[in-house]
Amino acid sequence: MSHAYVHGYGHREQERLHDQARTLSELLHHDTRYPTGSRVLEAGCGTGAQTLTIAAQSPGAHVTCIDISAESLAHARERTAAAGLRNLSFQQADLRALPFDAASFDHVFVCFVLEHLPDPVDVLRTLLRLVRPGGTLTVIEGDHGSVMFHPESAAARHTIDCQVQLQARAGGDACIGRRLQPLLRAAGAAQAVVSPRFVYADASRPAWVDGFTRKTFTAMIEGVKDEALAAGLSTPAAFDDGLRALQRTAEPDGVFCYTFFKAVVQVA
Repeated sequence: MSHAYVHGYGHREQERLHDQARTLSELLHHDTRYPTGSRVLEAGCGTGAQTLTIAAQSPGAHVTCIDISAESLAHARERTAAAGLRNLSFQQADLRALPFDAASFDHVFVCFVLEHLPDPVDVLRTLLRLVRPGGTLTVIEGDHGSVMFHPESAAARHTIDCQVQLQARAGGDACIGRRLQPLLRAAGAAQAVVSPRFVYADASRPAWVDGFTRKTFTAMIEGVKDEALAAGLSTPAAFDDGLRALQRTAEPDGVFCYTFFKAVVQVA
């Protein structure tokens, strides 16, 4: 992960990431499976939130997990060991200086990483070189510009925009999901297939309301409050008004929508 990860590396953020992964597992990963004997690289594994699903769904593959943060890797090791997963290895590495030869892996997987990087095309170009001919690169990102909710609220949109601006100031892009296709083409991927993965949460889907509206998205925005205030992007009253408006969308008559984008590249 980039050192400019705006959400921080605290315990609360670790739990939010794992809540998010559990909620989104079927939506994002029902079609993420790798054959027995495959060599898979997870680039930017963080604390292992996505690793748990990837490794469990492909028990015959070997997954090499890399991250720039030694602390995050330690948490990933603990969580995957507790889950009884053994088809994994972990290595500290920077995405901009990876210690692997070309065509070292059958498949490369990267999820919620590019949004934090100032140079996503360069990183994608590097990752594509690591995939053997006939293998795949899978990239998943969200897009904060896709947020829709009811009741509509200018206060909520202001608070969301604080996080978007913070990420931009750190060199990232919280709206990167819509750009996956052009980014991959710029990196040299000729055959990128992008599919939107739509989150819809209302009272008829209580697990989504709790797992995504409350514990994933609203918790993420709440987590950047101190940083947003320190940057002068909001006031305490305005930010809290926005949080209350987001929380309001989780009430029985509320609705929350968000779109993720998943790109799969077949490497020639």
